[in-house]
Amino acid sequence: MGMKSPVLVLFFLPSRFLHGMIEKSLNRRRKGRPSCSFVCGKQNSKGIICAMKFETIRDLQIPKIGFGTWSIGGRESPDPASDESSLAVLRSALELGYTHFDTAEFYAAGHTEELLGQAVRESGMSRENLFITSKVSPEHLNYEEVLTCCENSLRRLRMEYLDLYLIHWPMRGMNLVDSFRALNQLVRDSKVRYLGVSNFDLGLLKTAAELSETPLLTDQVPYSLAERTYQQNGVLEYCQQNDILLTAYSPIKRRKISGSPILKVMARIKHASVQQVALAWLVQQPRVITIPKSSHPGHQEDNLDAAGIELSSADMTLLENE
Repeated sequence: MGMKSPVLVLFFLPSRFLHGMIEKSLNRRRKGRPSCSFVCGKQNSKGIICAMKFETIRDLQIPKIGFGTWSIGGRESPDPASDESSLAVLRSALELGYTHFDTAEFYAAGHTEELLGQAVRESGMSRENLFITSKVSPEHLNYEEVLTCCENSLRRLRMEYLDLYLIHWPMRGMNLVDSFRALNQLVRDSKVRYLGVSNFDLGLLKTAAELSETPLLTDQVPYSLAERTYQQNGVLEYCQQNDILLTAYSPIKRRKISGSPILKVMARIKHASVQQVALAWLVQQPRVITIPKSSHPGHQEDNLDAAGIELSSADMTLLENE
């Protein structure tokens, strides 16, 4: 019988030896390398400058890490009793330096948009310094309803335009030609700056790109170390080859990533959490941005700081194969 593969031998070792071997290997690769890059940085509450990174696409610079708003103000229906705590979450995100906020008419039946608009107004931030995304629901995809839904989102936000407007989910039997006729009109009317889709597979994404009169900006999909469907089905590669952003939602489902030994060791070496390393793995990929959501100011700050963690090509490969 021939010699066993080193990889196979590794997994027969006790976990304490496995952790030690991984850590020594990573330390050798990392020696003398800084763990943060400083791009448009600001000092966080720990006194450390770890900067936001941006993805530059055509004439736009968009933060690699934005802020998701699902369940703020309610889930499928409004929860007015939570308004104060919901506003506190949004205020904290704005104060920490988040500028890309992702919402939808579906979130709390539009109430999330209302709260986001209120938090932005109270912050005193210039609208031009923010990037606001909203979405039209799949049951509203005919021409007139798309136009009406966009106007309703703008009214709830109390804003004059959306930076990005997405079809939230594809729907069986939808008429994308009719939907994009309305979406293109919204761009022409300066109600929307950029168009995109969400949860579209490769075939639907290609169709949407053909129907959009302006270059499609993004396909927003679930993507993380624990969820690779849109990598495996060709969407990620298509986006990277065609100047389309892949916006990763649900990027750090804690229960799914907390058990990885490689992730734990890498996080210890980087003086970071496993969630931060998981986010860094995403944002270091070309044409990938992400929109984690957290209600805790400390976690919000940690998510934002994850953009400053530098992963080597060897780190990326280890995580890719995890």
